[in-house]
Parts: sequence; structure tokens; C-alpha cells
Amino acid sequence: MKRRVLAVTSLLLLLGVAPALTQQSGGGDMVARIRAEGLQRSRALALYRTLTDEIGARLTGSPAHKQAAQWTRDRFAEWGLANPHLEPYEFGRGWQLEQISVEMTEPRYFPFIAYGEAWSPSTKGVIGGRAVYVGDKNASQIQAIAGQLRGAIVLTHLPVTQFVDGDRPQPGLDDKPVATGNPALPAARSTTPVSELMPLLARAGAAVALRPSAYRDGTVGVLGNRNTSNDAVPSIIVAGEQYNVLARLVSGGHPVSLRVELRTRYVEDDRNSYNVIAEIPGRDPALRDQVVLVGGHLDSWHTASGATDNADGAVAVMEAMRILGALGAQPRRTIRAALWSGEEQGLLGARAYLMQHFSTPAARDQLAVYLNDDPGSGKTLGFYMEGNGAAKAMFDRWLEPLKDLGATRNVIEGIGATDHVPFSEAGLPGFNVIKDFGAYDERTRHTNADFPERMSEDELKESAIFMATFAWQAAMADQKIPRMPAR
Repeated sequence: MKRRVLAVTSLLLLLGVAPALTQQSGGGDMVARIRAEGLQRSRALALYRTLTDEIGARLTGSPAHKQAAQWTRDRFAEWGLANPHLEPYEFGRGWQLEQISVEMTEPRYFPFIAYGEAWSPSTKGVIGGRAVYVGDKNASQIQAIAGQLRGAIVLTHLPVTQFVDGDRPQPGLDDKPVATGNPALPAARSTTPVSELMPLLARAGAAVALRPSAYRDGTVGVLGNRNTSNDAVPSIIVAGEQYNVLARLVSGGHPVSLRVELRTRYVEDDRNSYNVIAEIPGRDPALRDQVVLVGGHLDSWHTASGATDNADGAVAVMEAMRILGALGAQPRRTIRAALWSGEEQGLLGARAYLMQHFSTPAARDQLAVYLNDDPGSGKTLGFYMEGNGAAKAMFDRWLEPLKDLGATRNVIEGIGATDHVPFSEAGLPGFNVIKDFGAYDERTRHTNADFPERMSEDELKESAIFMATFAWQAAMADQKIPRMPAR
């Protein structure tokens, strides 16, 4: 009998017809097929290289982000997923870095590792002259030297003495309670708070402000504020050790001359940003309107390739959907993929989607679960369970077949600051994967070091298999994931 079933299955595959998939609650046959497809015919590395090498940084509102969103939608269409489309929401003006150089010309020549903050305006051409140091001055002292600041290159911060030199504790490796959430990282300091300092410099007519990054060894962490005004003082972040040289020289009475140029462009022709959506429709008449949502953010900051934050997570979602589509998956519930934008500006894409699609109790009741892939730079170990013990019992069963690929455990603790948070706040079951943190906080997160070499092909494959397996199990389960009270 077994040979006969295999023969029929082979014939159907030759004819291009997907056979019905095993529907038992354990889903063992489908889990094995997901693993085989993800290991033997993976597209994960090719997808990753396109996002990181070919498209590169994907700041929300930039042309590169829109290109990535369109490319992702087209891949979903290529794989035969249902209703692949871009969903707009109002974001505001975009921004793009076009040119930057920071060079010391006296007392010797030296080029600096430096990046403009996102949404900073341009300098007025190439700025040359003596650097003015105000990092050790209070507001009254800065006002007293306002005449020296007009048209000046201003060093705004004290030298960095405490650098970022470690990652947050690694969860998922043992049975001990874990500390989760964003790490408390050292930051550059100024005597006058930045919120007071930058308006002072603007009123004085400073040409450009330079401040240090608190990362080590030429790593530069750079963010930005989309509400920065067009007439703000242009702002540049310099590698910490290099900035320290400047600050020590100038504060020690040694004249330093610099040459600085920053060219940026605001993108105003399209003030929307876009989430990318596609799905595999459910087949069970009683359950097909329920949605298993899988996602991660497609956007990044602008200084590197956005590889570990978050091209790896986006690829896990994309490849998971490709795997399920290639296997002719017929889930009981609908499996929907969402690649968000605006995560780095406040989870904006996920919040917009939640408001548009799950704003009523009836609509929220149709969300079976949201599974998110974000922070970390290695393989997937499990899920943060947000204190939901009943859901953890289900997830623990689903994790077992993946342990030989490197998955370890689900932890009862939660994690903040990524796209599952709006769902959890609404009382919906939203969970983020646990990823290996190797050098993520210390080196790649939001920095100029976020390049694809940090991830191996095996890690990309494992994360996609993990996401596909959990999406399938959630879509086939006899019950929805238990809810928690809204926060």
C-alpha cells in the first residue's frame, strides 16, 4: 500500500499537480518536506545577496526601500502566492545620503570614517576651516562664543571614554531566566544636552556639527530623526577614536583644520511608505478566514547593507513562504507574509497595518498568531513567549523536530522594540524569534558594519525552515494560539 501511495504521489508531481498534504495534528510529513525543500533547494542566500549587495541599505522613505519592496512583491508573485501587493501608509518625506567626506588638513592630512545622520540637511558646499570644540562647555559658555561659531565646523561632544564592547545576554541557551530587551549601551556625552545644544548652534549659524560614535574600532552607529527641519545644522557622526583625536587636539590648544562636505536629498514626490503583503489562502471553510501572520521588517538604517538588521529576518519570511508555495501547501488557516517598513522609526508599518486590518474586536479575533523575525545575527533558537505559558506549551511541541538544526528552547520572557509589540499591546498573540546575538549589539546593529558576512548560508536556511515550520503548525492546529490580556 505504501509503495502505491508513493507511486501515485510521484505521478502527480510529474503532472504538476500537488498532492494533498498530511494533515495530522503533528504534521510530521509536512515538517520533513519543509526541511528537505529548505535544505536542498534553498533560495535564501541568493535572496540575501540581492537585498544586501545589490539593493543595499533600505532606509524607510528612500528609493532603495521602495525598490526592495517592489522586488519582494515580485518574488512573491513569481512563487505563485496569492494577492502579492504593496500596502501604503503615510510616512512623510524620505531621505538619501549622496556624498560625504570629512578630512583633517592641519596639522596633517587624515581622512575620517563618518556618516551623516538620517534626515540631516546638506552642508552649503565644501566647508573648510578651524574646528571649534564645545563639548566641554555649558549653554552660557556656548552663547558667549557665538561669534566664533558662525560658519564653523563644531565638535559638539566630549571624547568617548566608555565604548560599546559587548552584546546583551544570550537567551535560549539554558534554563536560566533571561534579561531581554534592548541593551543599555554607552553613548557619547556632551556638557550641554543635545536637545539644547543643536538649537544654540543653529541660532549661531554653525556650518556643521560633528559628534562621535560610541562603538569601537572604526564602527560607527548612526540613526536619525525624520522630523529634522530643513534648516537644522547638518549633523555628522565620526568614528569614536578618530573624533577623540580631534577633541584632544583642539581642547589642548592645538589648531585643527578640517574639510567637510555632506550632500543629502529629501524625497518628497511620494510621501507614502509601503508594507509588502502576500499569502497562501486557507482551505478549511471553518478556519480559512483566520490568519497566521509571519513577518519582519524590510527597512534598515543607511550606513551599511542592513544585513543582520534585518535582511536576514526578511529572507527568513520570504524563503519560508517560497518553501510552502513550492510544496503546494494547503493550510487550514491562511498564512500571510508581511514585510514591514518604518520599523526603525517606531514600528510604523506594523502599527499602520494593525490599525487598518485589526482595529475591531471581530477583526482581531481572526488573527490566529503573529510570528516576527528580528533582532539578532545568527540562527533561530526559539521564541520569546511574552509570558504566555499556554502558548509556550504549544510552541515547545513544535520546536522539538527542529532541535537537530540548532533550535534550543522557547523562553517565557518577552522582548520589546520590534514589530510584534503592537500586536501584543492589543492583546493579540505576537511573538518574536530568539536569534543568536554574536556581535550583533557590539558590532552590526545600526552601524556601518552591518554587512552579510555576519550570516552563514546554513543560518539563513535554518531560520527559514524554522519560520515555515511554525507557520504551518499554527495554520494546521485545532485551536488558535491562546490570547493574553491587552497591555
